[in-house]
Amino acid sequence: MTTTVTPSTTDTPAPPRSTLTRRPGRWIDGWNAEDAAFWMAEGRGIARRNLGWSIFAEFLGFIIWQLWSIVVVMLPAAGFDLTSSQSFWLISLPSLVGATLRFPYTFMVAIFGGRNWTIVSAGLLLIPAVLLGIVVSNPDTPFGVLLLVAALGGVGGGNFASSMANITYFFPQKEKGWALGLNAAGGNLGTSVAQFAVPIVVTAGAGAALNISLAGWMWIPLILVAMFGAWRYMDNLSSAKADFAGSAAALREPHLWIMAVLYIGTFGSFIGFASVFPKLIADQFPAFSTIQVGQAAVSLAFLGALVGSLARPYGGRLADRFGGARVTVCAFAVMALGALTLVWTLPLQSFPVFLAVFLVLFAATGMGNGSTYRMIPSIFAARSVAKGYQAGSIEATRMTRKSAAALGLISAIGAYGGFLVPQVLNASQLATGGYTAAFIGFVAAYVVLLLVTLLVYVVPRASLAQQRI
Repeated sequence: MTTTVTPSTTDTPAPPRSTLTRRPGRWIDGWNAEDAAFWMAEGRGIARRNLGWSIFAEFLGFIIWQLWSIVVVMLPAAGFDLTSSQSFWLISLPSLVGATLRFPYTFMVAIFGGRNWTIVSAGLLLIPAVLLGIVVSNPDTPFGVLLLVAALGGVGGGNFASSMANITYFFPQKEKGWALGLNAAGGNLGTSVAQFAVPIVVTAGAGAALNISLAGWMWIPLILVAMFGAWRYMDNLSSAKADFAGSAAALREPHLWIMAVLYIGTFGSFIGFASVFPKLIADQFPAFSTIQVGQAAVSLAFLGALVGSLARPYGGRLADRFGGARVTVCAFAVMALGALTLVWTLPLQSFPVFLAVFLVLFAATGMGNGSTYRMIPSIFAARSVAKGYQAGSIEATRMTRKSAAALGLISAIGAYGGFLVPQVLNASQLATGGYTAAFIGFVAAYVVLLLVTLLVYVVPRASLAQQRI
């Protein structure tokens, strides 16, 4: 007699959990964040540890990148004789270099490993920090030397691209947005911290003199901590591969260039205004450029970058709920109104009004940063549907790769706004003796970008499968 046993579902073996293989140099093979069992058992802990040190290193990168924004306004008190135009160049050149470095930095994680490149990229921050501490100690330092050291600060701007690329490999799709948002916000806060901490440190206990060289030296211990932390606690993933083909394909996508222009309008405005805010306050309201607190001075300019950084995650959250394009339209509308209000109120010479209007402008740029960045994967997903690609097909996979590549490329192009905004203000001052013309130009630019967003991404289009972006 033969007995047939029907296996129950409980007899079915569970799929094997991803097994990690560790090699010398903290290399990890077999990483699969999409494996739920592996992720809950050990993947999440490893990913969060790498995220924490990545945020710290990127935070320091933003500090070094934007350090000259606050140092420049303190140079005259330290004996330096600079023209306003020279000051604008010292402020804007790091952004130009940082934006350009974001292109190669995007691929460095795949070439060298995330841990290894974090050690190197953090170590590179020592060069501009040390040199700044040296050159600002002598008022006779030639302007060309100051400009070269400021340009070297651009290495901190490149860190954003490699940091974001590294973290995206560690997290599953459902948690990438959260992780990348924390990483970006943590980096952006570096600008605010630099503008807050430097005036306090260089003036505390200095009497009538400024210990301005401390603006560079003060960050060296933290940079060394970041290097040690990356060496001791971060990991390299062998699964992180450079996608040169995806990047080349993304560059041929018209929507990449449209979104790059929009991102110049949002993130470019944020980093550009953040870098010039200390100088604008010093030019328009010298009495309020710093507020004396005991023996130290505090610059209120840090509030702009702080508000913009904190607003960024909320822009992404509202984009999830209402659509990135709609939130971006609202952001550009507020930015246009904010710039127009500055034109109207500058003649009043009221610092409280000036500060309040600028903080609204910073909040709008921050919200726009989050919503614009959120639009990018939605656009490429809609393009895939419009072309009739089936989920999981080779064509759909290629579109996903293009989307991932576009995120890095657009972040690099958008950073050029950090150079353009100060130079537009510089040109306005040289041509008219003031900044009103520049802000009128910003109003016009924001209205144009609003209309582009509205017509291309809010109005349903067949090329985007009639989807809400």
